[in-house]
Amino acid sequence: MKEALKKRTRKFASDNWHLCTKFPVSRKFNAYCNQLIRCSSSVGANYRAACRAKSDADFIHKLKIVEEEADESMFFLELLLEVSDKEHVEIKRLWSEANELLSIIVASIKKMRNRKS
Repeated sequence: MKEALKKRTRKFASDNWHLCTKFPVSRKFNAYCNQLIRCSSSVGANYRAACRAKSDADFIHKLKIVEEEADESMFFLELLLEVSDKEHVEIKRLWSEANELLSIIVASIKKMRNRKS
């Protein structure tokens, strides 16, 4: 499961990068695309860091960062959907993927917290 999620989060980052290359380089899109690239790649980077956590508390802390970055990715995908008239199918697919990743991470956090109780 851990390796599969590492691959999935890496693909999520790569797919968002590819999406952003389809928008023109302009003031209108650069801010949103740059933020989307940062937060979507942070999902995978911080999940990898969580896999190397030194304790349960460290693991939960790092997963909370993944949770925030996945939610932020969803936010910027929503903005692109609103301001652009292109790539709506891909934006919606990536939003759904972010939502699924978010659900997995939240469930993992809850499981770890319940295990500690």
